[in-house]
Amino acid sequence: MSTLMLMWRSQSCRVTVIRAYRRGPPLPHRCDPLPRVHVVPCRRLSSSAGGVAPPLAKEGELGLKWLLLLIPTAAFALGTWQVQRRKWKLSLIADLEARTRTDPVALPLDVEELRRLEYRRVRVRGEFDHSQELYLLPRSFIQPGRSPGTAGGLVLGPGSGAHVVTPLRCTDLGVTILVDRGFVPMNKLDPAKRPEGQVEGEVELVGVVRMDEPRCQFTPDNDPGHNRWYHRDVGAMARTTGVQPVLIDADASSTVRGGPIGGQTQVVLRNEHMQYLLTWYSLSAATAAMWYIKFIRRG
Repeated sequence: MSTLMLMWRSQSCRVTVIRAYRRGPPLPHRCDPLPRVHVVPCRRLSSSAGGVAPPLAKEGELGLKWLLLLIPTAAFALGTWQVQRRKWKLSLIADLEARTRTDPVALPLDVEELRRLEYRRVRVRGEFDHSQELYLLPRSFIQPGRSPGTAGGLVLGPGSGAHVVTPLRCTDLGVTILVDRGFVPMNKLDPAKRPEGQVEGEVELVGVVRMDEPRCQFTPDNDPGHNRWYHRDVGAMARTTGVQPVLIDADASSTVRGGPIGGQTQVVLRNEHMQYLLTWYSLSAATAAMWYIKFIRRG
């Protein structure tokens, strides 16, 4: 008797098939024995010799490793940038506050010099032309030393009204400029309802130099035809009244009985850089820790 051994190997098991048969004619009344199958479990073979990952897989994982490292690095850089921005903003706020507290100077008429003096206190003398009042609205009343509900006071609510902007013929300069005299409630927008505020004769004022006010996305367009100004456009106001494109905000000492109420200028600058830098540094620390656990500690 001879035996034929057939071997078949797969990745999951080894199967040995053994079949025995007799040479020569088969014996009567006997069947060939059924094949005997032996299943021998074996260890799953690696896709490459020695269980080493393919080179392409290693290169892909290495590339992903360094790519993900960019996240904490970029977040750290943005946090550092916010540190510099915060220093700049604090310096700017301190400079503006110092300008509003310095002694008043004579008002220059040079446009470039005026731009450098924005928020600087100046002193002027002249007579008001009440026939050409302009109304800047809506505005909220701002108590001296307090901040408005939102930057610029552009919020309707209790005490909502307008700012009265009046041309002033400067007797010492020989030109006419614009003066934001301050706040009046809407029920006193008509000059006839505040006769005491229609000051006659020469007055001396102290105020701060102001420039154009940027128009917000939802702010309506100015309507000079109906004397409704929704954002401060010094050039357009000057053209409407035929005066020099110079505007100052009168301080609280200009307030008269019945209004307008001066001292409505507020230096409000958003300074949220501390929140931003904490956010970026926290994100950098968290993602750096995740990267370390994934690629370094676990090997």
